[in-house]
Amino acid sequence: MLEGFETVVGERQLKLSGGERQRIAIARALYDEHALLVLDEASSALADQTERQIMDGLRDLADRLTIIAVTHRTSMIRPGDQIAHIDAAALLGK
Repeated sequence: MLEGFETVVGERQLKLSGGERQRIAIARALYDEHALLVLDEASSALADQTERQIMDGLRDLADRLTIIAVTHRTSMIRPGDQIAHIDAAALLGK
């Protein structure tokens, strides 16, 4: 039975992998067509090829979607209109 966002997913309702959960979360975030998408380590459990495919798809939406991505993986944010690099050691005065 389909229950919208509450629909149980996964093979025989087994738990999903981390990458599968991340892909579903991104799809759900895009479903409502908001103007802003905030991603916090959104590709940490994705394979490199999957990450590239998702980021290519998100770049195609750049004309109608502002994306703020917090990540340790610089491959996820390149190319970006604006990139802010925060160095924790510099913040702590080290």
